[in-house]
Amino acid sequence: MRITMIGSGYVGLVSGACFADFGHEVICVDKDEGKIAALKAGRMPIYEPGLDTLVASNVAAGRLTFTTDLASSVAGADAIFIAVGTPSRRGDGHADLSYVFAATEEIAAAVTGPTVVVTKSTVPVGTGDKVEAILREKRPEVDVQVVSNPEFLREGAAIGDFKRPDRIVIGTDDEGAQRVMRGVYRPLYLNESPILFVSRRTSELIKYAANAFLATKITFINEIADLCEAVGADVQDVSRGIGLDNRIGKKFLHAGPGYGGSCFPKDTLALLKTAEDFESPIHIVEAVVKVNDSRKRAMGRKVLHALGDAPKGKTVALLGLTFKPNTDDMRDAPSIAIAQALLDEGVTVRAYDPEGVEPARRMMPDLTYCSDAYDAAGGADAVVIVTEWDAFRALDLTRLKTLMTAPVLVDLRNVYRREEVEAAGFAYTAVGR
Repeated sequence: MRITMIGSGYVGLVSGACFADFGHEVICVDKDEGKIAALKAGRMPIYEPGLDTLVASNVAAGRLTFTTDLASSVAGADAIFIAVGTPSRRGDGHADLSYVFAATEEIAAAVTGPTVVVTKSTVPVGTGDKVEAILREKRPEVDVQVVSNPEFLREGAAIGDFKRPDRIVIGTDDEGAQRVMRGVYRPLYLNESPILFVSRRTSELIKYAANAFLATKITFINEIADLCEAVGADVQDVSRGIGLDNRIGKKFLHAGPGYGGSCFPKDTLALLKTAEDFESPIHIVEAVVKVNDSRKRAMGRKVLHALGDAPKGKTVALLGLTFKPNTDDMRDAPSIAIAQALLDEGVTVRAYDPEGVEPARRMMPDLTYCSDAYDAAGGADAVVIVTEWDAFRALDLTRLKTLMTAPVLVDLRNVYRREEVEAAGFAYTAVGR
């Protein structure tokens, strides 16, 4: 099949490369000439394990191409995916749909025959109706069906998630559009990945509901972690104890400094705004957003407490800056609030991240950036694990101690066991333990 992917960011590039790997002919379109030039030269605009190899192999096979020319890419396409950004709108928190509607206008001007337009971007309920209205108004003579097909990709594991999905959600009641979408996802269907056909509005809501529920699990266990500290319990054992219940499940029950990234913060906020517009408030999600916002700053205070009564003038090494491992994404990362809380109290912050130093440098210029974990620990009064990169799971604690001014380890991801850290001569602070 011939597929056009409008938007070559995280979702568009990963999806386009995976569709090409299925054997489809894929054109990825983006207005950013620099990004397209880089992709043609084999340089990835994002860090995602395995993506560079996947892109290179499909470009070499002639199944994947890149362009800034939307009009020629849309003509003759069996399916046109809209995978542009929908960031939170300044001022009111609603999803900014201007890129979606701008792409729709361009599609309407360029489409030449029957096709399916698929919203892959995360959009509020009813967006598909508006996309359809634009297409009907601009090109009433052309048979274009609008479908919702939300993505459920985890940064750092996106290729595996795309090729081995828990489910594929497709929102359309049109039989012709269903046939096209079955063709698009045929390789996954042959592998028995479940395809769930629902109404378009239901599909749009599934994406937000899923992310809100996962954000709720994270926030729930973080509050349980605070209670564990107060009563002398261990949150890791609590997580195991409840996670073994099949009704609950063990995923997203790891206590830490709060969620961040490109999805949960903006999607929970957009869901609240949609619920508000329809006069159907979701108080649980309201609490989740509030608690998560305060949690990140609270982790900064936790580090200050570990430094003692006079933190001013001391030095802290932050290990891990991105919101999660295996990505270079700094959006709403807990490290931002933690670093700011330390800077506000006159603490010097030395930082290292395997992939996030450059994007972090643009957001937090007042930090001192280091070449590795041991470089960051030089002269530090405390080392803080903020993001659980594999590189931080087996640190040489003896070497670390010799580099530091004071042996204090603040483990905000509960990577280490207290016994091993204290046996190495460190004062140890964890979360909920």
